[in-house]
Amino acid sequence: MIFPELNQLIKNHLIARLLLFLLLLATIWSPFAIAGSKLLSHDPNLMTIVTMGCLFIVFLGLQRVWGVYVYNQPQIFQQYGLRFNQPSFSTLIKGLAIGFCVCWGLFITEALLGWLKFNTSSEFIVKIVAEGLLSALGIALAEELVFRGWLLFEIEQDYSKSSSLWISSLLFAIAHFLKPISEIIRTLVNFPALVLLGLLLVWAKRGNHGRLTIAIGIHAGLIWGYYILNVGKLMEYTNRVPAWITGIDGNPIAGVLGLLFLGVLAVVMRSKALTALPN
Repeated sequence: MIFPELNQLIKNHLIARLLLFLLLLATIWSPFAIAGSKLLSHDPNLMTIVTMGCLFIVFLGLQRVWGVYVYNQPQIFQQYGLRFNQPSFSTLIKGLAIGFCVCWGLFITEALLGWLKFNTSSEFIVKIVAEGLLSALGIALAEELVFRGWLLFEIEQDYSKSSSLWISSLLFAIAHFLKPISEIIRTLVNFPALVLLGLLLVWAKRGNHGRLTIAIGIHAGLIWGYYILNVGKLMEYTNRVPAWITGIDGNPIAGVLGLLFLGVLAVVMRSKALTALPN
C-alpha cells in the first residue's frame, strides 16, 4: 500500500475493508454497467445478465489484487476454500446430491400430504435439466464465493468463528431482503429460512475441511431441484393449506415445511462441523 496509515486501517477494521472493497468494485464496474444499460436497453433480460456477468468478472479480478496488497496472498481463492482438486470436486458432487435430495424430498413430502400434485408430462425435460444445472452452478458459485468465501473470510479476521458464523448469515439474509417494505412484510417467513441456510452452508464448509465446494454444491442442488420442477411444470399446488406453510410465491424455503427441512439439514451440518478437526 502507498499510505501506511491507510494500510493499517484496512487491516485492522472490518467495516473499512468492506467499504473500500465495495467502493473499488463499484468504481471499476460502473462503466461496464452504464455501457450495458445503453447498448442493451432494448432487451432488459440480456442487459441484466451481461451487467451482472461483468460485475462478477470484476469481482474476481479485484479479489486477486486485493489478496496480494491487503493479505500478501497471491492465491486468495484458496484461502476462501476454493481449490481445484479431486477432493474439492468430490465434495461438490456430494453437496449437489444433498441439496437436490433435500429439495425433492420436501416436494415429495408435500405431495404425500396432498398439498401438491406432480405432473407426469413435460416437454424438453432433458434441456431443462441441463439448463437448470448450469444456472444453479453459476448462481451458487457467485453467491458462495461472495458470502461463504470473501465475506466470511473478512469477518473472521476480526471476529471469532461463532460471531463470524452469525454475522455472515445475517448479512446473507439481509442482502436477499433489499426490497420494498410491503414485500419484506409479505415474505417475512423467508428471512429466518435465509439465515438458517446461511448457517448450514458455513457449517457445511467447516465440516468439510474448509472446502467451499460443499457449500456451492448444496446451494446449487437446492436451486437445481426446484428449477426442474418449476420450469418443467412438473408440479402444481392444490391450495389445501396456506402459502406460508408450503412457501410464499412457490419458494420452497419460504414456508414452514421448508424451514423444517432446512433445520434438519442444519443440525446434521452443525454436528459434523463441531466434530471436524480444525483446518
